[in-house]
Formats: sequence, C-alpha cells, structure tokens
Amino acid sequence: MANLNIREQIQRILEAEAAAILAVPVTEEFEQAVLALRDCQGKVLATGMGKAGHIARKFAATLCSTGTPAAYIHPGEAAHGDLGLIGPEDCIVAFSNSGMTREVLEMLELGRHLGLRTIIGITSHPDSDLRRLADISVDMGIVEDPCPLGLTPTASIAVMLAIGDAIALVLMELKGITLRDFGLRHH
Repeated sequence: MANLNIREQIQRILEAEAAAILAVPVTEEFEQAVLALRDCQGKVLATGMGKAGHIARKFAATLCSTGTPAAYIHPGEAAHGDLGLIGPEDCIVAFSNSGMTREVLEMLELGRHLGLRTIIGITSHPDSDLRRLADISVDMGIVEDPCPLGLTPTASIAVMLAIGDAIALVLMELKGITLRDFGLRHH
C-alpha cells in the first residue's frame, strides 16, 4: 500500500466512471420513459434500495425542483404501510443495478395490485426480474465498477445518477419549465 500512487488511482476511477456514463446506450426506452412521466396522471414515485435508493431520492428531488411533483418511497417500508402512497394513476421509476433487489420487486408487484399505472425500471442486467415487471426498461449498459475489490458500486451509481438527471432535465424542457417556474420551487 505504501507504493500506491493516490493521484493515479483517483484519475483511473474518475475515468472509469466517466467512461461508464458515456457508454450508456441511449435507446428509444429513454424517450418512452420521458413521455410516460410527462403523461403521468397521478404522482411520480421513485424507489431503490441501498445506494440506488439514494439516487432515487435525488431523482425525486430533482423532479420536484424542475416542475414534476415526485416522492421517494422506500421499498423496505412499503409493505409496512407506505404502499398507501401509491395511487391508481401513479408512475414509478425503480433504480436497481442488478434488477433483482427483492424489496424493490415485491413493492412493484404489490403496487400493481393498487393500480400502479407505469413502472419504469433502470437496470444494467438484461435478464433481471425488474425488466420483466417494468413497462419500460431503461438500460444502463454494461457497467464495470472500478473498486479494487470488485464490490463497491461507484460507476454503476454514477450511471444511475446521470440517467436520472438526463430524464429529469429533458422532461423539464419538454414541459416548458421556465426560469420563473424553477424559481417558484427553488430559491
């Protein structure tokens, strides 16, 4: 460890995360997701577990700032009463790198019983259960996290963040949100 070149490692990690973002396949599902959120007649909800949950919270906050009312719903709390947040015309954006997070999948299945209208899944795994449950699957692409242990999700989380930001900003533009509109929501 004494021979570790910290600046080189920092540069390597930054380059890996930037490359992962630039490698996201921008498919027609992005357009479908933006249009579904624009046309949502209920609330826009966001969900995810762990670090993906932090991204989902940030996504909901960005939507609120940019003219689309949104809320975060914790998948672990959903089955303990928070499913009451879900209404019949709501849309939900589910963030899960693996697309196999049990709490997220269970919440989405239960949400369907409550009339959840549209599920947008954001995941990197092509054979995930999230893709099976989602009406629209936004593909993160193949992401290799630069963690030396191969365990810490960093590039994958950076990709989720960038995808959420891109969707929110394009939605804002599509809805014609002005500087004044933004200022009414954000000082």
